[in-house]
Amino acid sequence: MSTTEPLHRRTEVLAEPWDDLELASLAARGPRIATAIVPKSSIAGSSLIAVVAIMTFLAGLTAGAVSMVVSAASDWRSDVGHEVTIQVRPANGRDLDADASKAADIARAAAGVADVRVYTKQESARLVEPWLGSGLALDELPIPRMIVVRLRSGEPPDFSALRQALAAQVPSATLDDHRRWIDRMRAMAGTAVAAGIGILLLVLAVTVLSVTFATRGTMAANRPIVEVLHYVGATDAFVAGQFQRHFLVLGFKGGGIGGGAAIVLFGVIQAMNAWVAGTPGADEAEALFGSFSLGGVGYLAIFAEIVLMALVTAVASRLTVNRTLERVD
Repeated sequence: MSTTEPLHRRTEVLAEPWDDLELASLAARGPRIATAIVPKSSIAGSSLIAVVAIMTFLAGLTAGAVSMVVSAASDWRSDVGHEVTIQVRPANGRDLDADASKAADIARAAAGVADVRVYTKQESARLVEPWLGSGLALDELPIPRMIVVRLRSGEPPDFSALRQALAAQVPSATLDDHRRWIDRMRAMAGTAVAAGIGILLLVLAVTVLSVTFATRGTMAANRPIVEVLHYVGATDAFVAGQFQRHFLVLGFKGGGIGGGAAIVLFGVIQAMNAWVAGTPGADEAEALFGSFSLGGVGYLAIFAEIVLMALVTAVASRLTVNRTLERVD
């Protein structure tokens, strides 16, 4: 064969008959369809979805409970911070009604005071009924007279000057600005937030451990496929990306199930609370725990936890695959 012969002629001469048969066989198979390295459905995947769903449900309950506690504490601080009380105790040789009226006049004259209400003797007696019971003769008991002072928003009075005026003119009167209770409510809200963050960190730790074990098991089951991919030139980043996408989908499925269950539960609780509204038990519970309404911030926190759980699942899977491939290499 001449070296000057065209290339396509030499290719036709060098071609063997079985080459045509192989090309025909490949054509008969049709185009190749890319398949995922990690199977979409497996027992390990279903188990991981269940674990992520449970963890997200617990995290959602925690976020909702913390949101309601913080909201209730904020309402308590708002209500308590807008009023102070003056307590006028009975004293020998002094007229209790006159002392209460004098203390009310001193409070009205203070700057930043919006309204002053003096409780009558009967109203003051009813305040102690939850502790002493009803039907008792309270006339002989030295029950103090209560005065509620409403404050203007953004204009707090000078409590030191008010205390000095009361001490000078009504020695049996004491002023309570409720700062101790406000500080306790603030501390309670901070404790609830810290506890919620701690529980969320524990949930994330359990999720990372579960994803790590599931990823290692999946890699062990698909080890021949990974080795073939390495043999044909696939990089570690490509293999890790396949596992990351797979576990990201699992994380979103589990997070959606668990977070959705938490949202439904809070919705049911809110509906039941609205159904029993107006009853004595419901009123007491609302006064203590708030309206049991999760609010937009609470629902947004649960949605954020769903996304967070999915991202943690994907990142933990990728890191596990990278560490495993480094040891194999």
